[in-house]
Amino acid sequence: MSNRRRQFMGLAAGAIAVPATSSTLVAQRDPSRGTEARMPGQASAPGRRPGRSDFSGLPALMTPEECVVVLIDHQPFQFANLHSHEPTMIVNNVIGLAKFAKAFKVPVILTTVLEARGGKIIKGLQDVFPDQKPIDRSYINTWQDQRVVDLVKATGRRKLVLAALWTEMCLAMPAIQALGEGYEVYVVTDASGGVSAEAHDMAVRRMVQTGAVPITWIALSGEWQRDWARESTLADAAKILGEHGGASGVAFAWEMQLLGGAK
Repeated sequence: MSNRRRQFMGLAAGAIAVPATSSTLVAQRDPSRGTEARMPGQASAPGRRPGRSDFSGLPALMTPEECVVVLIDHQPFQFANLHSHEPTMIVNNVIGLAKFAKAFKVPVILTTVLEARGGKIIKGLQDVFPDQKPIDRSYINTWQDQRVVDLVKATGRRKLVLAALWTEMCLAMPAIQALGEGYEVYVVTDASGGVSAEAHDMAVRRMVQTGAVPITWIALSGEWQRDWARESTLADAAKILGEHGGASGVAFAWEMQLLGGAK
């Protein structure tokens, strides 16, 4: 191999980028300073043991008492250009999420953008909260509408659960801003969607890089229930799972049949 080719290969190898994830910290040496330069979004953590994370351990699992849910722009206009997921799946999942939140007495805030043009929030979601009028905004970024922020603050809760259409705009913007204001943000990825699979995926990656935690609605419901001996919510959880849990709901109904509990 010629010296010139060796030089090129060395440069190419040095240019390989390592994708950043929420669990991987990547450092690059800055030759001009002789020090390790932190990647964007990487904060120093003096005294923290390697491998520890703020998102690990029992306190990292969510409880109903510390959460507030904001459901953003599940409207006809947004569904018309939803291509990251099958639309009926998003309808099913966001309604299931809303029902679980109601069953566990988690505050839920509904909001739309330009309702007169984009359409009202989908009926199945409004039916879960028939007496709540969604906050209609002009801002694309929900977190810039002070009415929404004030309602969230009034709950006194710091774990913010978001789902929206579209992921790359109406979910990413408030998630990123709320993180900067000290909220713990959880994005329900399968109750949200974008104009393409790539748009949804890139938005989730961007939010994760800023500190948001992706979760699915079934996973969230499990964290809220946590214990099958929690009888106060068990009947509602089983009912919602049967209505919206897909194959899991079918399996549960079959189990009840085998136990002789099905009517």
